[in-house]
Amino acid sequence: MYKKQRIRVAPICCGLAFLCVLLVWAVPVGAAARENSFELDQFIDPETCGACHDEIMAQWEGSLHNLSHKDPIYTRVAKFFREGLTDAGHIEEAESCVKCHTPVGFVTGFPTKVSDDLSKTPYVPAQGIQCDYCHVAVDVSRMYNNGLVLSPGQGEDDPGVKYGPFDDAEPDFHDAAFSKLHTDSKICGTCHDVKHVSFGTDLETTYTEWKNSPYNSSDPETHVSCQGCHMYQRPGVPATGSTPRPKNPGSAAAGAKQRPHIFTHNFVGANSGVPAMFNAEDKSAMAVERLKHAADLFLVMTDARTARVVVTNTGAGHSLPTGLGDLRQVWIEVVLTDRAGKTVFQTGVPDNNNELPENTVMFKVTLGDGLGNPVINMAKAKEILSDTRIPVGKSAARLFNLKATPQKGYTLTARLLYRSMPQKILNQLPGPALGPLPVVEMAAVQKTF
Repeated sequence: MYKKQRIRVAPICCGLAFLCVLLVWAVPVGAAARENSFELDQFIDPETCGACHDEIMAQWEGSLHNLSHKDPIYTRVAKFFREGLTDAGHIEEAESCVKCHTPVGFVTGFPTKVSDDLSKTPYVPAQGIQCDYCHVAVDVSRMYNNGLVLSPGQGEDDPGVKYGPFDDAEPDFHDAAFSKLHTDSKICGTCHDVKHVSFGTDLETTYTEWKNSPYNSSDPETHVSCQGCHMYQRPGVPATGSTPRPKNPGSAAAGAKQRPHIFTHNFVGANSGVPAMFNAEDKSAMAVERLKHAADLFLVMTDARTARVVVTNTGAGHSLPTGLGDLRQVWIEVVLTDRAGKTVFQTGVPDNNNELPENTVMFKVTLGDGLGNPVINMAKAKEILSDTRIPVGKSAARLFNLKATPQKGYTLTARLLYRSMPQKILNQLPGPALGPLPVVEMAAVQKTF
């Protein structure tokens, strides 16, 4: 699995195992005990790592990995979904979020469930998906619900071995070892395939989507791992499947050896809203840039009143959208205006509450209760009723009846839009209003008659 060397190694995947939001430690389906169990003082404060790895630390700060415990959307929605549950299976799933969002806390004893007082979380676990979690991973026991096997040191006095992609550097503060795992999609996939802990329902299949895609090629020249996109991105370099992905030359730490590529630690997915809440505008901007290079849009009239819109997943290494497919929102907005700019027809336009109309064309997963009834709360999910998301490299076409024949001077606009969470859910949360979440234009096309 790895070759031990004395090297200087950067926190190459401070949370590699968790791109957006969900699963950095979990038990097998049907089990409840913690597989990994350690003392809190075995884990090192990320700021200690940042003393040498300052540039990588700056990238990680404000990332979704860093903010996984503090994210107010996560904390409030998770507690909202937990409230009122009585079924044991529902409760077990609803309580399980902390194992991913606060992994160091979970493996050291607090918090172990969503209903714990998260405000009492110690400082180090509250830093989310962090250096001394991912860089002490030595193996994977299963490819869902985070099967990461950990081997931490004994704190700053005896930091032990940190694992990463280099085998030829000299360490100062800690020992280090080359780890193939840290350059393999499996370290991401063990967390980014998520099953309901009681019912086994697939709640997130990002790794499986990638695994079944052309990016998982047996040819090294065409193989693109998760890291090959998400740990190449930096400002101005979206590094998607439809853009160049140039290497990031530099050094992993102050005074360390110059290398052809240093994996970036921005851990950007599609979420631009949460980083902005913490003034991490660089991460927010990179998320928007990534979204704008994920899909192409095509528009044509098939008859006098019917528009055909085609969406192609050109840039994502997984389905569009991915992650928790029942909560992510990707939809088509179509608007027809007359010569004066007055709206003649529209669909997919949010209302005054920022909620989408029922007839909006969306690409999403619909979860069910086992009896064919849709459920919004994933804790209740026993089945998948439908999945209309767009796989890697595939297209989805939809027809729109405009209700009127466009006249000369009319303008027809189609847009592909993204939002990380339905505003309808946020509007139900008790307490201060949350949102509105940003709506990002992924692609747009216009036709003038």
